[in-house]
Amino acid sequence: MKRITPLLLLAACTATPPAQAEPAPLPGCAAALAYSKAHGGLALLVLEDGAVRCRTPDISTPQELWSGTKSLVGLMAAAAVQDGLLVLDEKASDTLAEWRSDPGKSTITLRQLLSMTSGQPSAIGRPQGYADSLKVPLSAAPGTRFQYGPTPLQIFGEVMRRKLKATGQNPDPQEYLDRRLLVPLGVRTGEWRKGADGKPLMPQGLVLAASEWAKIGEFVRAGGKQDGKPLVDPVAFADLFEGSSVNPAYGLTWWLPRPSLSNDPVTRATDITEHSTELPADMVVAAGAGDQRLYVIPSRRLTIVRQAKLDIMALAAGKKSGWSDTRFLELLLAD
Repeated sequence: MKRITPLLLLAACTATPPAQAEPAPLPGCAAALAYSKAHGGLALLVLEDGAVRCRTPDISTPQELWSGTKSLVGLMAAAAVQDGLLVLDEKASDTLAEWRSDPGKSTITLRQLLSMTSGQPSAIGRPQGYADSLKVPLSAAPGTRFQYGPTPLQIFGEVMRRKLKATGQNPDPQEYLDRRLLVPLGVRTGEWRKGADGKPLMPQGLVLAASEWAKIGEFVRAGGKQDGKPLVDPVAFADLFEGSSVNPAYGLTWWLPRPSLSNDPVTRATDITEHSTELPADMVVAAGAGDQRLYVIPSRRLTIVRQAKLDIMALAAGKKSGWSDTRFLELLLAD
């Protein structure tokens, strides 16, 4: 028997382990990459069980998420439920005293703000500040119509600001989200733009690299848990992915592959509602202008990040990009 000397033991301990072979690309990777590139794609990253199965060369340059930011606000709400700061069905007027005398606004719940059913009119563009958002008149009775826009989440930002301040915490919602979720998940932000009032924009404004956005997707794929422990309230987390009666295709800041009768222009901008039966039923999507996407498909063990150039002029003119979520996923998921 060969004698094991201290020198041999040291060599064994310090030897460079053999390189691990990277998993082969998904069969549909090349076609998905080509489709994304043809539609202004900048970055694409596909993780299967956390391993890279498809990617562009650059996944580390931070890009604007635009309305993909909204879905992090839903996660922040679930963290706030766990911390006892709020419950989803409480009235916003419990915190916003100036709404208590308004017959319509006094009835709005936090759930309705997050599901875009709180009654503020649809709008696209730069959000008003928190205080001015509180003053926006309602164009529908709360709970009766899906109206996608920045105002409800700016209002939610003000609710969070006041609740944090009332409990002696830093009142900045961005700092809370960083501390509660992004730092624990190891997510490095490129930037978070602020509004004219100096407060972080809740409906848009977060800048993340594809590699960092994927960490959030993996957290969602894991059921809101890190190392098997929930970082957010489990019931509130599940509620994020339940559509409303007026738009089953939109949960609490997350898009869902469900049929929808909503005539909202943003709902019509994605074809996952028209092709819902062709897509994985458990898929959830964070989506932003310019076809920014984070797809999470637990049944397929997949997290998919797609980032693209945003043509502001074309968007303002109402020109369609030609992007199809269904076609992209059909190509990527082909056997």
